[in-house]
Amino acid sequence: MASIAPRMLSTQCTRQLRALDSGLLQKARPSIAALNAFLFPTTSQSTPSTRSFSTTTPAQKRDPGGHGRFGRPGRHQVRHPRYYRGPYHPHQPPKPSDISSREFMPGPFTSERLWDHYMDTISADYMTLNYTHIPPNTPDKVRKERLRKWEGDSPYFENRPLRGPRGRNYLRLLSKPITFRNVPRLQEIVFHCFADAATKNELAIRVAIMIAQVITGSRANIHKAKKTVAAWGLKKDTQTAVTCRMTGPAMYRFLATCIDIVMPRIKEYKGVRGTTGDRAGNLAFGFTPEVVAQFPEIEVNYDMYPAKMIPGCHIICKTTATNDRDARMLLQSFGVPFYGKMKNF
Repeated sequence: MASIAPRMLSTQCTRQLRALDSGLLQKARPSIAALNAFLFPTTSQSTPSTRSFSTTTPAQKRDPGGHGRFGRPGRHQVRHPRYYRGPYHPHQPPKPSDISSREFMPGPFTSERLWDHYMDTISADYMTLNYTHIPPNTPDKVRKERLRKWEGDSPYFENRPLRGPRGRNYLRLLSKPITFRNVPRLQEIVFHCFADAATKNELAIRVAIMIAQVITGSRANIHKAKKTVAAWGLKKDTQTAVTCRMTGPAMYRFLATCIDIVMPRIKEYKGVRGTTGDRAGNLAFGFTPEVVAQFPEIEVNYDMYPAKMIPGCHIICKTTATNDRDARMLLQSFGVPFYGKMKNF
């Protein structure tokens, strides 16, 4: 018995100590309201806080986006409405430059070489080459009327709208003096492929779509035939052509690939014809299927595309110039060669 008594005594003491600790913890445990009052003090308290650190209340949390007034926690935890609900709606979507905007796009992280060359050299040189000095107090030139009147004795000619220039029914764009405000620049490039083999094999248009998207890096738009032409074997609503539109860095990257890689590979390449253009600053040139196969995006995985189904392409360069002469000078400064008779429209 003497050997058992110490063990029983130790067990009883342990139980009593545990009960005492739990009772003390229950009495000393603060309530949730007390914790909130301690962590988030309000202004209604008369006793100021003596703590060395300060905390913010939920209403005082950082709200960089300014969404707190609409009951939203912050710009990183809110999903803005998908559609614009008008200028008088209390919630206005953020700007596309805001990280919380649905239209936010990160980048560009790098700048294209042609764009830097245009901003650093081409724009200043272009303005210098096209500078026309006009002394002060020089009277403006008297311009002829662009529209013609109806001349004759017919009573129907009175109060009749003026007609277009002789030989055409449209007016050309006005050419203003080149200043630092209107230096021509590249606006858009359209990559167009016409798959004539698609009239016999539907896979030809799929190959054209793959090639256009790989070369340009943008989504392709498919075009269908509007009419049926029996001589060409063309049926209505047949998918025959593909177009891709490029703007921004992708546009300059594509043009740099054509100038630096594709054009030098063409054997005895003369360049782009000087007669190209629509008299409004838009120039076009094309490549044969053999040249399209020399694009690095196609050449690196040439076995993926059937050789007989690779189509040719047309490349339309849209500029902000108002005539073909200024647009041609812009592309020449980028490095596009021209040959033959030059039209100064």
